[in-house]
Order: sequence, then structure tokens, then C-alpha cells
Amino acid sequence: MDARTQRSLVWLVLLPVAMFGFGFALVPLYDVFCRVTGLNGKVNTSPLAMPVSAKVDLSRSINIQFVTQNNANMPWTFQPLSTEMEIHPGADSRAVFRVKNVTDHPMSAQAIPSISPAEAAQYFHKIQCFCFNQQHLAARESLDMPVIFYVDPELPDYIHTITLGYTLFDVTKLAARAN
Repeated sequence: MDARTQRSLVWLVLLPVAMFGFGFALVPLYDVFCRVTGLNGKVNTSPLAMPVSAKVDLSRSINIQFVTQNNANMPWTFQPLSTEMEIHPGADSRAVFRVKNVTDHPMSAQAIPSISPAEAAQYFHKIQCFCFNQQHLAARESLDMPVIFYVDPELPDYIHTITLGYTLFDVTKLAARAN
């Protein structure tokens, strides 16, 4: 076998191995990218992200808007109890969302968050959120679900409004398989 054939053979073996490694690494890389940029509503919720003593910035207010929607096949009702609130950066805030299973059978749901503008996601910290877990409701049952959060005082001054949106998905079949 000549040197050119050997080199081609090495490339033919290494290229698929490198492609597999790159594909395998894409999931954690994408997750890190989303957490840094706030893409897909990923925000940093680890305890290390929470300041020990957040300073409340009373000199400015941020308008927080709440938006909800259901995925196409989700029959529940889902809305915020208040569509917006004024907060001070650094102050713990609480919003409540109400869901109701309007069907005649038990169902499970999962809420997926998004934050707009995307740049604000890195400054929006959820301490407690119903979106961290699946919600299981009996037929005709309703539930008030809180989200406790704060906005980092380091939020750029030109951001005056943050929209926190949730899309509710039916995960009944997925939850049944998990149990």
C-alpha cells in the first residue's frame, strides 16, 4: 500500500470518529450556549447563580410582562393571574399562573419558558418555578402555580421591559411511560 492510500485510509477512519465526537458534544455545547445567551428561555437557576445578598436597586423599575399559550393539542386553560408587574432589580418577586384541566380525564403538562429580550435572560433568575416540574391534574382540577424570581441589578439600563412567556405542552403519555 502506497503512502497516499494509507493517508486516505487514515482520513476515512478519523473523519467519522471526529464527526461522531462532534455530534456527541453538540448537546452539552448547545445547553451552555442557551444558558449564556438565554436562547429558548434557559436561565441560570443553580444555587451558585443566586447572590448571597442581592442589593435592591430602588432607583429604577422594570416592567415584567407575563404571556402564556398552549401547544396545539393542549386543552387546558392557562393564564397568569396578573399580566404584568413593576419590580425593582434585586427584589424577590412572585407571580402566579393558573391552569385548569378542562377534560374528563387526568393529564400531565410541562411548561417551557422563554424570556424576551434574549439578552435579559442572563439577568432573570428563577428561584422557584412550576416549569421545573411536570404538573399532574385530575379531571376538571385547577391549580395556582407560583414562580418566584428576581432580576439582577446588573441588568443593562436600556432594558425597561422583560417578557416571561410559557408554552404549556401535554406530556401525559410521556409521564405514563416514566411511571
